[in-house]
Amino acid sequence: MYLSTPTALAGHQLAVVDVQGNGQEPPEIIDIAVLPIDPAALVRQASMRVWLVRPNRPITPAVTDDVHGIRNIDVLACPSWARVADDVHAAIRGRVLVAHNAAVELRVIATHLPQWRPSLVLDTARLAKLIWPRLPGGYGLDRLVTHAGLHPPDVQPGERRHRAGYETWMTGQLLIVLVQGSGLSWGEIVDGAGFADVTA
Repeated sequence: MYLSTPTALAGHQLAVVDVQGNGQEPPEIIDIAVLPIDPAALVRQASMRVWLVRPNRPITPAVTDDVHGIRNIDVLACPSWARVADDVHAAIRGRVLVAHNAAVELRVIATHLPQWRPSLVLDTARLAKLIWPRLPGGYGLDRLVTHAGLHPPDVQPGERRHRAGYETWMTGQLLIVLVQGSGLSWGEIVDGAGFADVTA
């Protein structure tokens, strides 16, 4: 499965991301996906990287049952964050971070990678509010997926609703649909969806 990169994104390297946590405070990442979007290149599901991570503290039953479905036994044999941190950093370094309700991803990833700060963060929820104002039902990712008629990723392990691979692929699709359908320039996208302070 692949998508074409919109002209307005040409010249910019992006990384669409989603993280899922263990339900503790502060949260530890147990599931993270990164989808690269490069200038003049097709956006391919096969290019997405997904990591399952064994946390230091247990996954709470509440997030297992009500959110992502990941159990402690599912990550028992997975690498720790220390083992995958360099790979995740390499996948997002130097790229514009894109996420849905991106403040969560920014905060959690920045805590896990203290040496990393993105030059810019784009929030697809903000962009959707700009392009589809007063949308009935709100601006949650599931609502926008339905509204835009987006297609779920090809079935692979872990790619279901509220898993990082699924959420990342759907967010990438949403970004492309919003940009292509709106006719916005890069500057207008940044004005509408960008974070003014990425160090917050």
